[in-house]
Amino acid sequence: MGLAWQQGPLAPAAIGHFLVPDPLPERLLFAEPLRRRMRVRFGGEWIADSEDVVLLHEPGHYPVAYFPLGAVTEGVLEPTERTTRHRDLGPTSWYTVRAGTSSTPRAAWQHTEVPGYAGDLKARVAFAWRAMDAFYEEDEPILGHAADPYHRVDVRSSRRQLTVRLGGELVADTRAPLAVFETGFASRWYVPRWDVAAGVLHDDPLQTLCPYKGVARYFDVRAGGQRAAAAAWSYPEALPESARLAGYVSFDPGQLEVTLDGKRLLPAAHQQVVATGTDRNLAVV
Repeated sequence: MGLAWQQGPLAPAAIGHFLVPDPLPERLLFAEPLRRRMRVRFGGEWIADSEDVVLLHEPGHYPVAYFPLGAVTEGVLEPTERTTRHRDLGPTSWYTVRAGTSSTPRAAWQHTEVPGYAGDLKARVAFAWRAMDAFYEEDEPILGHAADPYHRVDVRSSRRQLTVRLGGELVADTRAPLAVFETGFASRWYVPRWDVAAGVLHDDPLQTLCPYKGVARYFDVRAGGQRAAAAAWSYPEALPESARLAGYVSFDPGQLEVTLDGKRLLPAAHQQVVATGTDRNLAVV
């Protein structure tokens, strides 16, 4: 979750509310300087490089990075006839992005007549995340979408007893779980792999991407004569900031009986994460 995505305070499904006497506008957009060097790679070339990126938080969307036009390599942006209208920011022109031998239509856009209150976005362009080869902060690739500075992932060790069952059969039992407190979500609990019963986890092809934890690999759980599809997941190559999760597995309390100190955990409202899928080749260049 971030400021305006999933259950964030500016998102349509916010789990909290502002303590103000009058209702806020239905939609609030928030723009702020990123204060980090961001680069874009496409067609095997660096096509944008700036320390003056503005991050736009729009309700129901991932954060979007806007680059000054002067930070984009000359000749990369080819105007097209496509124009649209953003409900808050006005007319939007679209570009084909060209670099090397690569060309992708509708891969970048610019709000050409931004209202006065949105002047922070004037003369700036954004690139479609999945249309590019990769985005970087300094020399490290950023996964999935621009990182949201309001999103935290805190990993905490615990001595509480966590058990998992399916069809009455014990799937996992540990007194050394990790609790993951992620902004806006109910806590997730992770079990050391050695405390998971042998033979209950079977590889599932599903993979999803978290910009803060890495690529999640999923498992079907089979026990007690039942099968729960993609009901467990792990981050075998967790990103450095979440490295403690490597070697641990989490279980979906919506499909399995997960108990913490004898109390069953139930799916929380708005707990479901919207999967972003896996990203492109993320090798550092």
